[in-house]
Amino acid sequence: MRPTTPLAAPAALAALVALSTLTACGGGPAAAQGGGGANGGKGTVTIRIPDPGNAGVLARGKKDGSLDKALAAVGAKVAWTGSAGPFAPAAQAMNADQLDIATGSITSGITSLSQSPGFAFFTATDPDPVGEGILVREGSDIASVRDLVGRKVAVNKGGTGEYLLLKALAKADVPADKVERVYLRPDQTAAVFNAGQVDAWAVWSTYAVAEIGAGKAHFVADGAAIGSDNYSLNAVRSGFAKDHPEIVKALYAYLHDNSAKEKKDPAAYLNVFTDAGPTAVNGKAKEVQISFTGKGGTVDPIGPEDIRRFETVARFYADQKVTPNKVDIAGHLLDIEKLS
Repeated sequence: MRPTTPLAAPAALAALVALSTLTACGGGPAAAQGGGGANGGKGTVTIRIPDPGNAGVLARGKKDGSLDKALAAVGAKVAWTGSAGPFAPAAQAMNADQLDIATGSITSGITSLSQSPGFAFFTATDPDPVGEGILVREGSDIASVRDLVGRKVAVNKGGTGEYLLLKALAKADVPADKVERVYLRPDQTAAVFNAGQVDAWAVWSTYAVAEIGAGKAHFVADGAAIGSDNYSLNAVRSGFAKDHPEIVKALYAYLHDNSAKEKKDPAAYLNVFTDAGPTAVNGKAKEVQISFTGKGGTVDPIGPEDIRRFETVARFYADQKVTPNKVDIAGHLLDIEKLS
């Protein structure tokens, strides 16, 4: 459950309400393929979402037809477009009107927002306390964040990995320039990490589960120890949200309800289409994933406390020179409960 402490962020809230009002008034490009069926009765609206693969709420909804049913109720249908992955290319696809929905972290979202975004965030999932962190190999002599001084750490530039490392170093009072950041794509890092070419890997559960499950690595500091504010967010192309707010609300409701079910029964959302091959998780890795998901958050509206923590991340990124200036986040948030 989210904290209920009131947030002193009037500017952010004002911007959020303003964006909701703008959305309610319509305007801007309406580029949903299929053309305005939900509002204008001209046909079914297509919403383009990255293929979810073999796990998670959308994968299960794709398989059992429940997502199709939820969207059909508001005159929409899904076109699975590409595959889920890093947020930066997905943000570019939304900017280019090639995608309507994408999922990513607030850290990667901030760097994408610094580049004339054509999207807004409409959900927030609390930072993962156990599934992200600084990974080291079993047998490593690195026993604390301070032991990273003089070492090489793999991170994805401007995203979760770089944030987690810088945040961990700041909390341990270790100057950032005392640790060498090695910029790598997360899907290309496992081989480098296991070959000993880097000493540690700042990473999240998508990639950490396999390493931990295989007994090859463990977190020297996880998200809770680091004090991470790295939320997971869902983003919608701004033009789509303006033209089809009822579809965005229906998708939010589906994600919210089913993320709560996934948290209660994580195993039911793994190996949705196959329990064999590279996309399947089995054995110890499956146990690790179930534990991580059970301790994770659910898809919720963006509230005042969330906005305050988003702003903290944006300020931290500017202070650490990851972004040249503090990125404006409040102007790119949707209040899903007021969207109409």
